[in-house]
Amino acid sequence: MTDLLLGQILSFTGNPMAEGPGVARHSARGGVLVEAGRIAAVDEADELRRAHPDARVTDYGNALISAGFIDTHAHYPQTAMIASWGKRLIDWLESYTFPEEMRFADPDYAVDIAGRYFDLTLSMGTTTVCSYCTIHPESVDAFFSEAQRRDLRVFAGKTCMDRNAPDGLRDTPQSAYDDSKRLLEKWHGVGRASYVVTPRFSPTSTPDQLSVLGALWAEHPTCLMQTHLSEQTDEIAWVKALFPSARDYLDTYEAHGLLGPGGLYGHAIHLEPRERDRLREMDASLIHCPTSNTFIGSGLFDMDGLSAAGHRIGLATDTGGGSSFSMLRTMAAAYEIAQLRHRALHPSELWWLATQGAARALRADDRIGNLAPGMEADLVVIDLASTPAIEQRAARANDLWDAVFPTIMMGDDRAVKAVWIAGRPLADPD
Repeated sequence: MTDLLLGQILSFTGNPMAEGPGVARHSARGGVLVEAGRIAAVDEADELRRAHPDARVTDYGNALISAGFIDTHAHYPQTAMIASWGKRLIDWLESYTFPEEMRFADPDYAVDIAGRYFDLTLSMGTTTVCSYCTIHPESVDAFFSEAQRRDLRVFAGKTCMDRNAPDGLRDTPQSAYDDSKRLLEKWHGVGRASYVVTPRFSPTSTPDQLSVLGALWAEHPTCLMQTHLSEQTDEIAWVKALFPSARDYLDTYEAHGLLGPGGLYGHAIHLEPRERDRLREMDASLIHCPTSNTFIGSGLFDMDGLSAAGHRIGLATDTGGGSSFSMLRTMAAAYEIAQLRHRALHPSELWWLATQGAARALRADDRIGNLAPGMEADLVVIDLASTPAIEQRAARANDLWDAVFPTIMMGDDRAVKAVWIAGRPLADPD
């Protein structure tokens, strides 16, 4: 069946961070034609109606149709403990994260949380996530199985830790390699799943474990690799004590084959000049997690400087260190953090970071993140007047961005009018 979705249409022909808002394409009355799970055409509504008179039409009126939101860094096992009070990073891990993650040794618990997690993210208009699992292979199977059932494009991997974690959350260099390889061979490229090599961060992996994971990544270069980098100053001091011969935090990865294209480095707040240069030289991706950075008191990401230098940057909730499952809230927090660094991010830049920019960070922008022919039809439909407060502000809008910005700053799940996954509406009973 061919579907024609009508409404306001928003897409991008370039990167507004580098090229300005003019690369956004907006139609006040446009359409997206969907066939066999992909976007077949994007054009004015009347043109598409004439060209495809037999298409099934869904008219969303003045709502905004966009590529679905993409969350480039999350911890789905932390779903149930999101918004836990207080603590700095290291204490927060020990007090909340590690006890919760130990529960994922129970496959039934992993399945329950995976289902809950996707229910929550989809309700927020997020159609793709890149998640850490736990050390338990069962947590990986639960995540990918649930995503497969829903036909979602997802990225994830087994978190590897062989020190500075409770007994129930430690593996070994060999078991980390063996488990990760087996899971990679089971899931990578199956349906819409991609495996991600996942050392949690240098403090919880010995050099031997980092080396075997670097070797695994080299053996499977089509996979991504995700980890954490320079989130908090006390974390950086801990890394220096654990790796006294390393030039800097990034070097603890680089020395073990864990720096390269396809690397996703979460947070990247307190970077040294050498680290910035090497990350850019290797065309790695930096993942900005604004609600987490403020919630745990980590610091202010240098969006302006890093984007101007040409870094790949993705946007992420960092559930559950992040305090919201919503990419709208994440966009708002990114705006607020940039303001504290004296840079007012334009609404086009924020929307791009949560869609095409995020897809680019995951090296999946040839498949997801934009409305264009041939792209996978993962879409979100946004009501730009979803609450009385937003409606009264949007009514005064002079242009598209003036209408979109109130939803970025004040929107929540009520703004999500519809979600389409692989060309099918989320509520489709078939």
